[in-house]
Parts: sequence; C-alpha cells; structure tokens
Amino acid sequence: MQKYVIALYIRLSIEDYKYDSLSIENQLLVLNEYAAAMPEYLNAEISEFIDNGYSGTNFERPQVQKLIEMVRANRIDCIIVKDFSRFGRNSIETGYFIERVFPLFHTRFISISDDFDTNNFKGDTGGMDVAFKYLISEYYSRDMSIKTKSAKYAKMQRGEYQSKICPYGYRKSADGRMEPDPEAAAVVQLIFQLAAEGNNGTAIARELFRRDIPTPGEYKAARGNHTHDISRTRGIWSPSTVLRILEDERYIGSYVIGKRAVLEVGGTRSRMKNRDKWYIIPDHHPAIVEKSVFEKVQTSQLRFSQPNKKKRDYPLKGKAFCGCCGHALSRTMQKTSYYYCRHSEADEASRCHKMRINAAELEKAVFITLKKQMEAAASLNPDGTVRLEAAAPERSEYEQQIEELQDGKRLLYERYLLGEIDLDTYKAEKAACDELLLKTKNAYAVVLAQAKQKQEEQVRHDNRQEAARAVFNSEGLTAELTDLLIDRVLVYPDNRIEIAYKIKDIFD
Repeated sequence: MQKYVIALYIRLSIEDYKYDSLSIENQLLVLNEYAAAMPEYLNAEISEFIDNGYSGTNFERPQVQKLIEMVRANRIDCIIVKDFSRFGRNSIETGYFIERVFPLFHTRFISISDDFDTNNFKGDTGGMDVAFKYLISEYYSRDMSIKTKSAKYAKMQRGEYQSKICPYGYRKSADGRMEPDPEAAAVVQLIFQLAAEGNNGTAIARELFRRDIPTPGEYKAARGNHTHDISRTRGIWSPSTVLRILEDERYIGSYVIGKRAVLEVGGTRSRMKNRDKWYIIPDHHPAIVEKSVFEKVQTSQLRFSQPNKKKRDYPLKGKAFCGCCGHALSRTMQKTSYYYCRHSEADEASRCHKMRINAAELEKAVFITLKKQMEAAASLNPDGTVRLEAAAPERSEYEQQIEELQDGKRLLYERYLLGEIDLDTYKAEKAACDELLLKTKNAYAVVLAQAKQKQEEQVRHDNRQEAARAVFNSEGLTAELTDLLIDRVLVYPDNRIEIAYKIKDIFD
C-alpha cells in the first residue's frame, strides 16, 4: 500500500537560538502533534527536513531544496510548518511555492500558527492576512541585515574587522591577527619568483606538480581543515589558483576587504564592487612578498579582457566530464572542435593525459544513444493515459462519511452532557462509532494511496511522452534536449561514454 507522505519542515537561524519556542525540539513537538490529529496520519509516512543555522530570506538551504525536489517528483503529499517564516521570509519566493508550485503537484501546505491550510483556500491565495504576514517576515529580515552590515562596515573602516579565514600562506596568531605560515609562505614566494622569471600560470602549475607541492586545499586538509573537496585534486594545481595568488595584494601586507556585495538579503550570490568601494588597509600584517616583486609580476602577467565576449553555447556545455578524474571537460572552439581534460595536462602518468575526443562525433554518439534508448522505452509503454479521476467520487464519499461520523461523536457527547443518555450507553455507542470511523479512515487511506499511485504513473507516462517527442522531433543533439534529459556524460580515453539521465525511471 502506498503511504501518504507528510513532510515536517523545520528551520532554525542563528538569530532564533535566543528563543526556546523556536528550538528544533519545540518545532518538532508542535508539528508532530498536529500531524497526529490529521485523518491521513493512520496511513502516513512522516519525513523530517531540518535546516539548522540558515536564513529564511532565500531558498538556498539544503533541506528545503531536497523537499522541493521531492515535491516535483510527486513524493510529498503534505508539508507542515510552524509558521510562514520557518518556510521562508522572502514574500515573492514563498508565495510562488505556496500558490503556484505546490498546487501544481497537489501538495497540501499547512502553517500551524497562521491557521493556514491550502485545502481551505482552493482557488484562492489566503487573502490579505497571508500577504501581510509574508511582508512582515521579509521586512524584519531586511532590517536585521541593514543593522548587521552597518556595524560590520564601521569595523572595516577602523581596520578592526578580520575574516575568520586566512589566505593561503598565512595563519591566525595567538592574538587573532594574521601571520605568515612558514611552509605555505615559502610556496607563495616560489610562485612569485617563477612568475617574475617570466612563467605563466600554466607553467607554474606544472612546476608545482613536478615538485610534488600539495595544493592549498590539500595543505589545509592535512592540517584538519576539510573545507574543500580534494577527492579529485591529486596534487594538480589549477592555473586559475596560481593567478589568484599572483594578484592578491594581501601578500604585500595590505588587507583588502569588502570587495563583493551580496545581491539579496540572506543570499550567497554576490557581485564584485568597484575598487574605490573596497576597504584597503596598508601595512596591516607582515608581508610575504616584496612590493617591487609584486609590481613586477603584475606588469609581466598577461591577462586578457574581453568586455564584449560572446557567450559560447554548445549541446554538451556543462554536461561532459572526464570518466577518469571526474573533472569537467573543456572544449576548443575551432573549425574542428575537441573536448579534452585540462585538469590532467600536468600529470603525464594520468590515464586522461592529453585525452581528446572530436566534439561532433561525441555529440552524434550521445544523440544516437538517446534515440535508441527512447525507442526501446517507447515500445514498452502502451498508448493511452491513466485516468486519474477514477477514484475521485469514492474519495469525496469517504470524506463525507468521516465528517458525518465525527459530527455524530460530538452529538453523542452533547446528549450525554444533557443527560439524554447514561454513561454506559454513551461508552457503548462511542466505541461502535470509533470502530466504524477507524474502518472508514483505513478505507479512505487505501483510496488515497491508489489515487497517488495513479498520479505517479501519469507523471512517469507524461515524462516519457515529453522526452520521446523532444528526441524524435530533433534532427540532432541540442542544448534544450540535453537540459531536459541528461545530467552528465562521462567520457573515457578509449572513446567509451556513459550517460547519466535526469529522469531516473524514464527507461525502466
């Protein structure tokens, strides 16, 4: 039997730690108590989604993203939150999900403290009360953000604010200030020396690999700081990492902060500010590199700027990866273009060193594979659609029966209070009513499960139909086709390819 899935969503920001009522434990208690009183609870599967320490001003939260993905996969029937602000403080995004996305996937949304249930507002948005609650939550977050930023910028101007993270080559001293890390500082000095001798970023990266010098991520991981994923690094430096080090003014003792501005309150996306808006504090900490060497490197390193650079689009952009090391493949833009693994250029012993595959041949092979897979799937998929509304009248009948039985229990209790029946009669009739109510709820749960299963079958069928139309109507591989169907394509040195599809069960 298909379970009715209830998702309990809990969010706790850093600011919320001040209030016991918003603790994860208290939110869970409130949500579980509410869910237990729902008629669907008897046949329900309860799933918990907890974002601890995240702002509600945007939806860049791991658990809320997972929840939304499950909604889009038709795997969630109902979402319960303590109040609107737990789900989100951004009025536009929160309203979009509650009023557009969730109804599309037949997902019920309940906010307990706001007395809001989408089942009670079918065809409506909840009115002005709901809209004002969205806005109050959003403006509270904006006000807090402005106050926090003002205090931080004041500290920057006084030279008091310091990032918790030191650039490669430095570490925090006992008094919390930056000081050179002897081992890493020596590598930084070597990088500048090689650059001053005329080597470019790629040549320096190869030399660092030849000398078996750990990358910054590997160096930090060896000392217990596992901030970066180094599983695919293998000691190979990236030329872009080298160039970032070469242009970093902090290595001459100047502290630079406030280079980027966050695009939205509580968000992680940011943009680079003009240099005159940065906070630059000279002689802030001990220098690793002499100023004359730094300036020489800045004049010798070639940096190309293309303000009107055209956006390069091709079918497998962001989809083609090396099957050996897992890094994204680069693509040459020539008359005869190739995909190649840039990451392994410094490592001649690597299987994917100098691996090249003709771009047109790879794209053709991917398209042919797609078409053959779709033909096989289409032959297994009979024509016609699933009738989703077959159980609709039966569902409404059960809902009416449950409501009538609950009303009957209330009337029975009123009769007992008024003295129309004695205690024994009340107990007997109530027991009979409870037994019938339980049977009805169980039968209703079965009908709900069947309806959900049919809905999922329809979604799978529609996905296959959409994919089949896209493939058979296309004359070759396109960016639209890969965005619809393909997650990634793994390419190996022997020209073997593996395709990971977006729609997991499309070829089942």
